[in-house]
Amino acid sequence: MKKTLVLGASLKPSRYSNIAINRLVKNNIEVEAVGLREGEVAGISITTEKENFKNIDTVTLYLNPKRQEAYYDYILSLQPNRVIFNPGTENPEFYTLLKENNIEFEVACTLVLLASNQY
Repeated sequence: MKKTLVLGASLKPSRYSNIAINRLVKNNIEVEAVGLREGEVAGISITTEKENFKNIDTVTLYLNPKRQEAYYDYILSLQPNRVIFNPGTENPEFYTLLKENNIEFEVACTLVLLASNQY
């Protein structure tokens, strides 16, 4: 089964990262989550640590480009198949790094991809 890492996960129900976790779980997609605060969303534990998760297929970003910089090496170390840049997370500098490491990326909305069966 494909596993997704939600980076920038929030405990606040109104945040898109929170909604994404709920929708991923409802779509039977295995989820890991890293955020600023520990907690739980839809039965998924949010950690504040850069854990060495195994078999991450997709990283979906909910961090602005400036905040992403601290996670470049971490994301590359996970060797995901793709990274999704949700609205507001677009980052040409990171696109270049991903290309250099043969990691696909798309500028898209995880929620729209899920709703349209394109995830």
